[in-house]
Amino acid sequence: MEQAVIAALLLVGLIIGAGVGASYARAQRGWKDYQTIRTSVPGARRSAWLAIRGVVVKFAVIALLLVGAAAYAAADGDEEQPGPTPTGTPTPSHRAGR
Repeated sequence: MEQAVIAALLLVGLIIGAGVGASYARAQRGWKDYQTIRTSVPGARRSAWLAIRGVVVKFAVIALLLVGAAAYAAADGDEEQPGPTPTGTPTPSHRAGR
């Protein structure tokens, strides 16, 4: 009877030990992954800011080109340009009494 109790306790201990060991291995793997990611974050952050900067610069250039095109179109217009203006020619003045 004592052997059955010892065998049952051994089996329970093995099951609990396997569960704890698997959890420990998972925790170690997670910690190692965390350390790896933590060291790579500054480089990734720098890359992300560079990508955002590139997009903002492209957007700003496109916006400036659109504003310039709109201003050019508004200033030019489809109105007919006035022709040359006549210059004044001196005309003799008529004095009364002469």
